[in-house]
Amino acid sequence: MFSITVRDHIMIAHSFRGEVFGPAQRLHGATFLVDATFRREQLDDDNIVVDIGLATQELGAVVSELNYRNLDNEADFAGINTSTEFLAKVIADRLAERIAKGALGEGAKGLAGLTVTLHESHVAWASYERAL
Repeated sequence: MFSITVRDHIMIAHSFRGEVFGPAQRLHGATFLVDATFRREQLDDDNIVVDIGLATQELGAVVSELNYRNLDNEADFAGINTSTEFLAKVIADRLAERIAKGALGEGAKGLAGLTVTLHESHVAWASYERAL
């Protein structure tokens, strides 16, 4: 399996419901490095997984929808604990929608999967992996 990874970042504010979250139940900020890894079994006719420039552009577009937002105030996340794991899935699903609409070009039709990883710090991260 071949893969490429592109990176961006987001800065958000949010709070959690539930004792398991301890002090994170209060409003707090988080900065995540966001990695999107695109996978395919065979390289395309240009010997690439997907156009890195387009992949970077589309990841940037997706994370810009979340950047500098208090997720507690966003209708899409009303009543939801926006954990790192949950946000990785949101970003992966939004990228997959863009891929399906052709945003990464014809070569992206051969992509087999996508993994989005949000790094909370240098010692903790969460990922969501999905088929395309």
